[in-house]
Order: sequence, then structure tokens, then C-alpha cells
Amino acid sequence: QVQLVESGGGLVQAGGSLRLSCVASGRTFSSYGMGWFRQAPGKEREFVAGISRSGSGTYYATSVKGRFTISRNNARTTVTLQMNSLQPEDTAAYLCAAEPYGTYHESSSFAYWGQGTQVTVSS
Repeated sequence: QVQLVESGGGLVQAGGSLRLSCVASGRTFSSYGMGWFRQAPGKEREFVAGISRSGSGTYYATSVKGRFTISRNNARTTVTLQMNSLQPEDTAAYLCAAEPYGTYHESSSFAYWGQGTQVTVSS
């Protein structure tokens, strides 16, 4: 099993940037595909981005493609989400997740979750 702790959320003005980090502990980090999800009040959880075990493969939701970048450092057991050109509709709790199946592009594969970090974008 893997434990995940997110950080880096906060309040930012529209057009600004934030960098979210997720530190993993437990079983071998490189065994997991990693991802970021977000959930806004009253909305369904959205799969934002995913990255393969090696980092060579990535997935992005259409809503964030070109603005967000997911990356990972297996030596430091971290995954990051660089978010640029933030808009009010990006406001949500952002959750880090891990999947053990090698299908990082499929939201249903993710089995382990962090507690989340809040991102608020003001207009």
C-alpha cells in the first residue's frame, strides 16, 4: 500500500500559477502510475492528469491540456502538477492518487488517495 500527502494549494488570481506536490511513502513508488483528480462542491470528481510509472507517458483532461503539466521524480517519490493560466473554474480540492495496474490513463484504475489540497482561483 502507498500513502500520499499533497501540498501546494492556495489562493491565486485568475491567470496565475500554482505547483502542487504529492509525496508518497510505503511500497515502491515506481510500481504505481500516478494521477491528479479534482472535485468541486456539487460536481463529480474529475480526472485531471495521469503519468506512467516511468514518467514517459502522460494523460490530460481536455479542460487542462496545454495549461497543466504532470511530472514525477521516482528517486524522491514525488509527483507534481504545475498549473498555469488558472481560471476560476479550476477551483476545487485537488487529490493525488496512485494506481497499481499500469493503466494510468484510466480513472477507474486509481485505488489509493491522498487527503487533497484546496485550490481557489479568484476572478
